[in-house]
Amino acid sequence: MKVIDLRSDTVTHPTDEMRRAMAEAELGDDVYGEDPTVNALEKMAAEMMRKEAAVFTVSGTMSNLISVLAQTGRGDEIIVGSEAHLFCYEVGGASALGGVMVHTVPNTTDGRITIEDLEKAIRTKNIHNPPSALLCLENTHNRCGGAVLDADYISAAAGLAHRYSLRVHIDGARIFNAAVALKMPASELVKDADSVSFCLSKGLSAPVGSLVCGNHEFIDRARKYRKMVGGGMRQAGVLAAAGLVALRTMIDRLSEDHENARRLADGLRQIVGLIVAETVPTNIVLFSLPPTVSGDVFVKEMSNRGVKLSPRGGRQFRAVTHRMVTSDDIDEALSRIDACLGSLR
Repeated sequence: MKVIDLRSDTVTHPTDEMRRAMAEAELGDDVYGEDPTVNALEKMAAEMMRKEAAVFTVSGTMSNLISVLAQTGRGDEIIVGSEAHLFCYEVGGASALGGVMVHTVPNTTDGRITIEDLEKAIRTKNIHNPPSALLCLENTHNRCGGAVLDADYISAAAGLAHRYSLRVHIDGARIFNAAVALKMPASELVKDADSVSFCLSKGLSAPVGSLVCGNHEFIDRARKYRKMVGGGMRQAGVLAAAGLVALRTMIDRLSEDHENARRLADGLRQIVGLIVAETVPTNIVLFSLPPTVSGDVFVKEMSNRGVKLSPRGGRQFRAVTHRMVTSDDIDEALSRIDACLGSLR
């Protein structure tokens, strides 16, 4: 029985071309700035985002952390959505290591913070208040079902933030999914941001890595904070080589993942009792079980049936499509889910 892993696009394995590139990579010591493969990857990333420079990190969490550290001071406040990855899944690093206060503002179901709520959240200068220093947006938005923030919204939010002297960071872990969904270059979605991070190890299928892009001054600070939190990786070109292949070959195919996600959502809607998100903009499908079925029992039984899903608490689940899941796998997963629910009703 084939195991169909829909927990996350992080489970993707490197392609054969990536493995060859890793084996043949030209190497140096990246902490000294002497790894030519890392340098090439950082140059490519900066050019793709139309920013001045970039720095390679081990993960999206590290990228977000050093982006916050490099743009705030202790006692500052950052504004994030209530469902943001930076708030929900990054171990409180910004507060624990950066001494910044995290001010959460409710996300709408499409991943936005309304402009009205954002303006209310920004602190004006007052002896009692921590100064608002940084706005963090997320695109695509993980906990909002892969929602896409379009260029007009980002421009409006960033414009407001800049008017109040806040900098803007975009957690673009899946920014290329957003770009493919909107049929535009990723650079158009980040042109008004001061910094952007994106992952290589999700839908792009590289084994490890993320990048942070911004101007030279910011990247110099971010690079120092990367060193501080243990991110100096020496002969990191072994990893960067896979990232170069990912950026050259894996972006356009993300549309296949989006098609498979819609196929999955359409199939789930045909299964009695399931409640499925109304829209599936990219590669994440959110759904809920009927009240008669225990989430714990369901996830265990589905694992026994060879389908791995990501619980979100209670009877809510997430399924993520990626390169290692075909349309036939989607149909097979739907069959197994239907059979499982039939046995649990």
